[in-house]
Amino acid sequence: MADVKRCLITGASRGIGRAIALRLAAPEVQLLLHGRDTVALAQTCQLLAGCELKPIRLVHDLATMRGVDNMIAQAGHEPLDLLINNAGIAVVKPFAEITREEWIQTMGVNVTAPFFLIQHFAPRMRPGASIVNILSIAAKNAYADWSIYCASKFALDGLSAAIREELRPHGVRTLNIYPAATDTSIWSSVSGEWPRERMMSADDVAEAVAYAVSQPAAVALENITLTNASGSL
Repeated sequence: MADVKRCLITGASRGIGRAIALRLAAPEVQLLLHGRDTVALAQTCQLLAGCELKPIRLVHDLATMRGVDNMIAQAGHEPLDLLINNAGIAVVKPFAEITREEWIQTMGVNVTAPFFLIQHFAPRMRPGASIVNILSIAAKNAYADWSIYCASKFALDGLSAAIREELRPHGVRTLNIYPAATDTSIWSSVSGEWPRERMMSADDVAEAVAYAVSQPAAVALENITLTNASGSL
């Protein structure tokens, strides 16, 4: 068997994270899959039952530093070849109605957890390794009622851009993906009528991730924006 590549994906229990896991599965890949929903994460692992290397389940709440620390401990000391920060929370409501708990949870999962995961794993990554942040076009554009979500994505965008410059001398790539509206379960909890038939699929995003990380070690597709050819919603 070729050298095993270790890939950690947060938010892999469903949606984009699950699609990325299925797309990247290969005989030489050890998937470390994070999720908070144990049932959904088990379903993802079941879909990967044919993999030569059994996926490692990481069930932790990334909204808390305890959850981040526990996941880091479970992931072990071996270096990662690929870290994909995909887990996210979307609270959609007027900014005046956002509670402190919603603020803390959103910033915890969307900003704090990715930062500390990168801080821990990046120094241990070898040249040619990659960090992929699943952002959103909401990291570039503001939308009414999406204030806290936009704030978290803008923040991670800025963090990752600065971290990228620090990691360049070490040959570790930081790749940001900016999908437009993607048809996942997140929309079931967002009020209003949304034309999900016009949204991209999670598989579309996964394909972009796979393409970006498959480039030669000296090539970095640093920023990829994905949108429907007919226009964003």
